[in-house]
Amino acid sequence: MTPDLLRILILVVVFAAVMLGIERLLSGMRESRGTAAAINKRLALISRGVSRDELAQRLRRVDRSGSAGLPPFLAGTAGRLERVLTGAGLRIGTTSLLLGFLIGTFGVFVLVLSLVWTSGALVTPGRIFLIAAFAVALGFGLPLLVIGRIATSRRKKLEEQFPVALDVFVRGLRAGHPVSAALELVTTEMIDPIGSEFGMVLDEITYGAELRDALQTMANRCGVEDMQMFVVSLSIQAETGGNLAEILENLAKVVRERMSMMLKVRALSSEGRMTAFILTLLPVISFVVLFISSPGFYLDVADDPYFIPAFAALLVGFGIGVFWIRKLIDLKV
Repeated sequence: MTPDLLRILILVVVFAAVMLGIERLLSGMRESRGTAAAINKRLALISRGVSRDELAQRLRRVDRSGSAGLPPFLAGTAGRLERVLTGAGLRIGTTSLLLGFLIGTFGVFVLVLSLVWTSGALVTPGRIFLIAAFAVALGFGLPLLVIGRIATSRRKKLEEQFPVALDVFVRGLRAGHPVSAALELVTTEMIDPIGSEFGMVLDEITYGAELRDALQTMANRCGVEDMQMFVVSLSIQAETGGNLAEILENLAKVVRERMSMMLKVRALSSEGRMTAFILTLLPVISFVVLFISSPGFYLDVADDPYFIPAFAALLVGFGIGVFWIRKLIDLKV
């Protein structure tokens, strides 16, 4: 075989392999888009043959904070982190996450301290305090900010989807379906995250839970105030009677008007909220980035006898400022 013929054969094989790879990639993208557009995560698991028992284990997050066995100063942190993780829809255990944070923080502290030691620099109390602050900011601060943003984004999406879910529920009731069938309609028509949330309510009802209790659990899990109104409306209707479809239709109208007012308030306060976000995040990121890129900027002044009390006062002031800023931008509608 001549070299030219061999070269042509190699090019043909490479061309065919590339074409097959591109075709397979496009086919996979089309399948994933079609599945995501048609069903939510719960229905995707059901279509793969997952049983209802396994569905509850995969979708529902149980309280695994283990705060009963933790010290008091960590029990409160574990409880707050559990609520954030539940709102974010993450299934990782709170204790495991806290342990990972502690291990990561300690690893960063030991690594930076080793680098300072091997560089020939003195290891003074001020530098140890500074390295510890850097390790906490990198091991705790930044991951918690990311998880908080995920939880906020998911809660906003739930708030946007909830009026549409109420409309679907009302259409099912007006068509003559019972409440359980109307809930089933919501689970098949709505995408994540609210589709899977209502699906878990339906699974709990199937296993014998009361409708009000299952919906109250969902409202507590999602942290959406409008869902609390939905649960209260169903409870009042169950006790006093009345047209449930009309009640929920009026509730959907109230929720949309409230959301419209909330969007107006957010638009008017967007500058202040963005300023608060930057003022909260920028010091942490600036400290981490500057310490990584130019550690001498901080380490050179860490030997000063006034450094530790001044830096501690700075951290306390930063904490007070973050708390005060969050109170200022916590607008209720």
